[in-house]
Amino acid sequence: MKIIPGGVTAPKGFRASGLHAGIRKNKMKKDMALLVSDVPANVAGAFTLNTVQAAPVLWDKKLVTEGGKCQALIVNSGVANTCTGENGYHDAEAMAAHTAGLLNIDTSLVAVASTGVIGIRLPMKTIFSGIDSLIPELGYDIDAGSRAAEAILTTDIYKKEIAVTLEVKGKPVTIGGMCKGSGMINPNLGTILSFITTDLNISSALLDKVLKKDVIDTYNMVSVDGDMSTNDTVMIFANGMAGNEELTEEDDDFKAFAEAVRYINTSFVKKIASDGEGATKMFQVDIAGMTSKDAARKLAKAIVSSNLVKCAMYGEDANWGRIVCAMGQSGIPFNPYKVDIIITSVAGQLKIVEDGTTTDYDEKEATRILAEKQIKLIADMNIGEYAATAWGCDMTYDYIKINADYRK
Repeated sequence: MKIIPGGVTAPKGFRASGLHAGIRKNKMKKDMALLVSDVPANVAGAFTLNTVQAAPVLWDKKLVTEGGKCQALIVNSGVANTCTGENGYHDAEAMAAHTAGLLNIDTSLVAVASTGVIGIRLPMKTIFSGIDSLIPELGYDIDAGSRAAEAILTTDIYKKEIAVTLEVKGKPVTIGGMCKGSGMINPNLGTILSFITTDLNISSALLDKVLKKDVIDTYNMVSVDGDMSTNDTVMIFANGMAGNEELTEEDDDFKAFAEAVRYINTSFVKKIASDGEGATKMFQVDIAGMTSKDAARKLAKAIVSSNLVKCAMYGEDANWGRIVCAMGQSGIPFNPYKVDIIITSVAGQLKIVEDGTTTDYDEKEATRILAEKQIKLIADMNIGEYAATAWGCDMTYDYIKINADYRK
């Protein structure tokens, strides 16, 4: 696998565009994006588990389960189209239909995504006008993909995109992606929109398997603020234009593709955690020596989701009692007197807990390690062989400021 410049337009046959249509007040912020494949693509998706689900989520779940094919994706930011009843669902369908009509494809081949304020109807005249403007702006170049990546952002500080290449069945294959996520992040999933494109020729069943398996250890293991969104959507589109022999079995080529998807999604969740609303640093939690994979996941997630741990990270305070407390309230049984905790960053590494009790560590050294922008907390439970990783960010005064003024 090789990392290359680009995003969703890096694979063959994908065009994109992004612009300011007028949904958001700030004219400097793009608010609509369009992604189009030259041919219908196999599609797989993973969506929020929140009981309250946005109209676009309901539309896309139907598209994935009933058709399994997609040729275009229309996205807006600024308005979530959530809690808008039957009218909201009709608006999502109308977005798909208007896009389909201009592209001369079937409405059932158009996915829809929205992100923004909950409880407000979409400004459909503005939406239709935006779609009209997006069509002639479609391009296969890197910049076109970047404009789309910018248009799906809400409180994100920077766009998130990536592209990689690998060889499958003797053919060069490319995978690209764009993602947004900054706040209301506590998956399964968080306010995450992530769209991955590939020109790989792969069966629908295997594509779905790759995504569903990967989401568990990537998007579902990141937490910014403990709130679960209503609009979370992760979709992967495979149009087969690389010309490789179709992947239908879990052979070495399939494993290589799965590893590349894992790389992309891990990259995205790290960027999401780093770009958390008001965040000054990202921290990774590695759980080791646990009795099962699921138990390790829950312990790691409990730590990154703890507001007290997040505040300690902001304060550069090695208050390890908060880490142990977070694990203890996870509901997962473990022996607290077997736990070792290590903190590490580019500034160094320090064991602060051994066998559940404090070591004779230097507080100044611990603060120096925690002062870095990227930190790792390692908790070895010493009772098994399973491990898991989760990602989070510190909690700052700016998080409150951002969310207090979100609708203004």
